[in-house]
Amino acid sequence: MKIDGTHKIDAPREQIFDLLTNPLLLQKCIPGCEKMDNTAENQYAARLSVGVGPIKGVFNATVNLTELRRPDHYALTMEGKGQAGFVKGSGVLDFADDGGATMVHFTGDVNVGGLIASVGQRMIQSVGKMMAERFFVALENEAKAQQKASQAALLSDPPSSL
Repeated sequence: MKIDGTHKIDAPREQIFDLLTNPLLLQKCIPGCEKMDNTAENQYAARLSVGVGPIKGVFNATVNLTELRRPDHYALTMEGKGQAGFVKGSGVLDFADDGGATMVHFTGDVNVGGLIASVGQRMIQSVGKMMAERFFVALENEAKAQQKASQAALLSDPPSSL
């Protein structure tokens, strides 16, 4: 299954790139992610609870980030297994400035097998799109929360004048 899209986030590229390489923040943003641990440089172990239609399951996955070019680009591969089947995928994310915001363009290829694949390609594709939209909304909310925290810190501790 091929996935692709573009999402505009009202935050600078550097901040978005940093969020997308932080396992704690990814755990908060990925729908159904119960844990995300850094296991090696640019490698994570994740536990996800996801469902497609009536098929639900827990997947243990390994995610590897490659081709990191901060703040413009990175690629990733993912492989997960669970009682409901398996998921393998790869993708590329590219980041571009858009007047103070960031345009995130993503493309990917996902293969699903086992019981979870029995619900049909069309349903899997629609769930994938819905999860991507939820992910980007959560990511934008995290970026806004960071910006508000930074502004609050500046207001409570203004720089001293010389």
